Amino acid sequence: MAAAVEAGGFFLGTLGWGLLGVTLPNSYWRVSTVDGNVITTSTLFENLWQSCATDSTGVYNCRDFPSMLALSGYLQACRALMITALLLGVLAILCGAVGMKCTKVADGNPAAKGKMAAAGGCMFILAGLCGMVALSWYAFNITRDFFDPLFPGTKYEIGPALYLGWSGSLLAIVGGGCLLGSCCAHPSWEKSYPYSAPKAGPKRPRRGSDASSVGQYGKNAYV
Repeated sequence: MAAAVEAGGFFLGTLGWGLLGVTLPNSYWRVSTVDGNVITTSTLFENLWQSCATDSTGVYNCRDFPSMLALSGYLQACRALMITALLLGVLAILCGAVGMKCTKVADGNPAAKGKMAAAGGCMFILAGLCGMVALSWYAFNITRDFFDPLFPGTKYEIGPALYLGWSGSLLAIVGGGCLLGSCCAHPSWEKSYPYSAPKAGPKRPRRGSDASSVGQYGKNAYV
């Protein structure tokens, strides 16, 4: 049962990491709103790297953000968090693949396998948390500008990429928790030493047995 939970957690964590990897280059992090517009001639959509515009005919143009330092602070933080999540996911996959009981890597060292599996679960959880913070922070800024009546710029709504990223982050956290929980419930790093009975030392004769042992021999034995 523990091996099945461990394998399921690794699968969920890897799937969540894959969804986060698909979310990062997705262009639809936020989409311009049509609320209050009678006629919409163009639609704007952005992600962490570029801004795109499409017209009613389906033709669209994209431009990369020209300067990283000119971006808002939350955009730079979201970039760093998403990249960190992906890197942690790669390390988690490697550690989990080595530490799972169903793999033959380092099979002769159960202590190392258990620690590697636990480290993989922790990294999956950290990757999911990094992705969740980045996506939620980005969504918070979208909703704040949307409900601000004095905001002068273009108002956006939450794009489908954020929902995909939230799903991936949740799967990574759940998968990492299952992987870590299976290792804690059945720790494979506990060393099982073979039982050996205590060695008996040389027997000392009792005090009362000295006289009886002397009486067993004849007097000639002491001459």
